[in-house]
Amino acid sequence: MKSHPVDVVSLIGMPGSGKSTVGVLLAKRLGLGFVDTDLLIQQQEQATLAEIIAAKGHEALRHIEEQVLVDMAVGPSVISTGGSVVYSEAIMQRLAEQSHIVYLRSTLATVEYRISLAPDRGIASPGSHTLQDVYNERVPLYERYAQMIVDVDADTPETIAGHIALGLDS
Repeated sequence: MKSHPVDVVSLIGMPGSGKSTVGVLLAKRLGLGFVDTDLLIQQQEQATLAEIIAAKGHEALRHIEEQVLVDMAVGPSVISTGGSVVYSEAIMQRLAEQSHIVYLRSTLATVEYRISLAPDRGIASPGSHTLQDVYNERVPLYERYAQMIVDVDADTPETIAGHIALGLDS
């Protein structure tokens, strides 16, 4: 594993794992900026992720996501990525070269529960895939790319941000 100055941290994980919530807290703790790539995509496309999927499909969203993440300027920041970034070798290679990748690991039950709290939140997957299918497909990819893995089911976002900050210092 390549060592990086810890001025850029990329958070990966399933929707509902806390990437945005933990990301804001971690950025504040580390004195870094915060970037939510889902928001970058929505700003560029002038549409929500659900609208992009409905109008253009899942593959189009992944292509847009790849273009946005490969082209974005990376300064000192915590980056909250979309859950599907692990499908793009180009994105993950760039993140690995320019940041410390932290996987926020959650159980399927936690993901299901948290997604149920935000019914407008979608998962970028073809309609025939169940949440369990997507989870089973993505977890090995998250584990493959992660330089640090933090379990998120039992702790508060503040505690999780603290664990990550301590792990980055060691």
